[in-house]
Amino acid sequence: MHTISEYRDEFIAYLDSMKITKEPRNLYEPITYILGLGGKRLRPVLVLMTAEIFNADFRKALDAAVAVEVFHNFSLVHDDIMDDAPVRRGKTTVHEKWDINTGILSGDAMLIMAYQLFENYEPNVFRDLAKLFSKTALEVCEGQQYDVDFETRDDVMLPEYLKMIEYKTAVLVAAALKMGAIVAGAPDEAQQQMYNFGLNLGIAFQLQDDYLDVFGDPKTFGKQVGGDIIENKKTYLYLKALNSGSEVIAKELEHLYSIHPKEAEAKINAVRSIFEKTKADQATKTAIADYTAKAFDVLDDMDINPENKELLRQFGENLMNRTV
Repeated sequence: MHTISEYRDEFIAYLDSMKITKEPRNLYEPITYILGLGGKRLRPVLVLMTAEIFNADFRKALDAAVAVEVFHNFSLVHDDIMDDAPVRRGKTTVHEKWDINTGILSGDAMLIMAYQLFENYEPNVFRDLAKLFSKTALEVCEGQQYDVDFETRDDVMLPEYLKMIEYKTAVLVAAALKMGAIVAGAPDEAQQQMYNFGLNLGIAFQLQDDYLDVFGDPKTFGKQVGGDIIENKKTYLYLKALNSGSEVIAKELEHLYSIHPKEAEAKINAVRSIFEKTKADQATKTAIADYTAKAFDVLDDMDINPENKELLRQFGENLMNRTV
């Protein structure tokens, strides 16, 4: 087995070798730009790692890994347009650097490019990859719509929020793991176990993202800290604080999430203070640990090499303790 950094380096080298320079330039330059902004490369690393866990040459999974990363970045380009986000990974977002129409069209092209990459596999592998990808892509869209709907709803419940982040974020992490298993020809049961491991890990990952959005270091987080508060997103932190039992705090929080001040800093600070006062921050950390533990329970039941189990466990622990 290789290390996580080795998988990442191999993936980046392969991605760099595929840089698109063809015309029309204004369609393809934004794609090269967003893919070149870096990021954690979490999903492609999982594809490669899983392929090797099931005794395949991880290089066989490189096209599937690129497909997952291209799709993920496509979703970010469109999400940033919907959220009017100015920054992604510490850099200007595509629609701000070019314009909204370019962001939409380049994003559409990325979705098609992701599907094209599966054509490099044998028919049976192509079929299984494309079937999983189609299901996952549609669920990501459903998750994004739930997220948008929640912004104008006052009755969002915690189970609904968890379903939303499962679709918007976790299913792609789960699919990345299963894709590696598909490429390697792993048994169906093993493929599903990998998916279930990734689903729980993906929920923990998104809850950690919610936490860092409020309490992260702006220098390392890579996005605008407090962005979810500015956009009045009803995250796990918000819902926990709202249900803390204090009617006064609930009304104050609801008021803060009904306004859009020009200078958002005071609002961010006030909401952050409420999250701390109600211990919503601690409840979110507990939920992150719980979903990571669920992922590890699935991992314990897998019939794979103990060393490979430990590698996956370390990966999950690193995600839970990340600051970016």
